[in-house]
Amino acid sequence: MIVRGGADFHDPVGTTDSFLPFLKEQGFTVETADDLSVYDDAALLARTDLIVNCWTAGGDAFTPDHAANLDQAVRAGTGLAGWHGGIVAAFAERRYQWLTGGWFTCHPGDFVPHTLTVRPERADHPIVAGISTVALHTERYWMLADPLNDVLATVTFGVEDGEPWHEPVTHPAVYTRQWGLGRIFVSTVGHHLPDLDVPEIRTLTERGLRWAARG
Repeated sequence: MIVRGGADFHDPVGTTDSFLPFLKEQGFTVETADDLSVYDDAALLARTDLIVNCWTAGGDAFTPDHAANLDQAVRAGTGLAGWHGGIVAAFAERRYQWLTGGWFTCHPGDFVPHTLTVRPERADHPIVAGISTVALHTERYWMLADPLNDVLATVTFGVEDGEPWHEPVTHPAVYTRQWGLGRIFVSTVGHHLPDLDVPEIRTLTERGLRWAARG
């Protein structure tokens, strides 16, 4: 199930459509929802193998009941995955943030050159295997993150003129988490389609979607 909408600047339709061939090749029957009312249907969520949330700035349209239904589905084994603002700048509802384990705060400098680095101790994880660094020119997400997350890759903000931090700061860029019986995959890279078309980003995102899906 792909749930997409919200802020147009993240191209929720174009970016999610770009993964449809891969998902179908993997044997998924894919449904799309362009309305958050899909989260009212607890039974549908519970029988879904993977939910891809691509909805930025959902505001109050995502209710506590929606969060509870999604949380319970993931605890029972439904996978949850997403990228960039579509998952970590989606909904302010606290139970959703608890579920996803991270929240976007800002992207200092907007589009800037930087490097995504796979943590050496997680280099054998199937999502990032064979990838060590990725050169990017896009937004860097400054994240608030749960220590429960298994961080696979990071971005580092160096000391920069005019910015308030005084030492390099490293933030999670790709992580997973186990939530009950369900798996969650998050990548902060993917502002628009050109980001997701970077070969290494396309690869790790596809792997992440497959990893998160119910076995």
